[in-house]
Amino acid sequence: MSGKKDETPLVDLRCGAHTYPDGTVGMHDAEFQVYPDEVVALVGANGAGKSTLMEHLNATLVPDDGELLVKGTPIDEDNKSLARKEVGFVFQDPDTQLVAPTVLDDVMFGLQNYGVPDEEAREKAKEALSTVDAGHLKDRIPHYLSGGEKRLVGLAGVLVLDPSVIVLDEPLAGLDPERSRLIIERIRDVHEDGVSVVLSTHDLDFAAEIADRVCVMEDGNVVGRGTPREVFYNDGLLRRANLHPPTAVRVARDAGVGKEMKPVTEDELVEVLEGEPGLGMTGTEVLQADSADGGEDG
Repeated sequence: MSGKKDETPLVDLRCGAHTYPDGTVGMHDAEFQVYPDEVVALVGANGAGKSTLMEHLNATLVPDDGELLVKGTPIDEDNKSLARKEVGFVFQDPDTQLVAPTVLDDVMFGLQNYGVPDEEAREKAKEALSTVDAGHLKDRIPHYLSGGEKRLVGLAGVLVLDPSVIVLDEPLAGLDPERSRLIIERIRDVHEDGVSVVLSTHDLDFAAEIADRVCVMEDGNVVGRGTPREVFYNDGLLRRANLHPPTAVRVARDAGVGKEMKPVTEDELVEVLEGEPGLGMTGTEVLQADSADGGEDG
């Protein structure tokens, strides 16, 4: 399990306060770390402070009171570029970061800003696009890409800088199931290549499926953290954050099964249900019945 106390975090944020110019308090007394080789899901209701926290991780925002360390180095006005290079940020709205006339030009853009010669930048950009299976898009105009394609290009645009951590704000927002599955596969590929991943999501089924660790935000603070199993079976914590458990947790409880294993994913739930005698239906049939009854209330 990543995130052991004896490990040095890649990113260590301690934010005593962050207030927006209009006086809105975005975060207070928040601590958040990202460790090597982990996927962290940040969950919470709308307005909980997820996006604000994430924009602090690469110094897009800076705390009014607090400190950001990236690989042990304190980040200030003079070395924000270190945070931007080591912590790549993929925005929820991909149009925010797609600015060049072609996809290849866009992925090259960050490298060119760091003084990489054009030909070298072009080759590295092609490699980054291939990494996310988007090489075929290199000559396309970003504006005309689908939402899922834009997310892939945005991901390539941060991967090309060889970051230690990638931050994705609501990576599945607005995508259909097929494109969501594609993005999930690419996130897993990036993690398998040794990059830690932080993502925010309202989809707790997705969080349960992909995360090693879950952090819960409420009212601008991180109010709970742990493995998906620890967090999603903590009823008091979920109530406090106005969140509903993932589908697998709800179905397991309704069926009165899995008290020892505590399934949090569909695969884990099917395994538990198919091992239970006398249920009268397979695990898959139980999940289908839950879906037909409107079981998705989270």
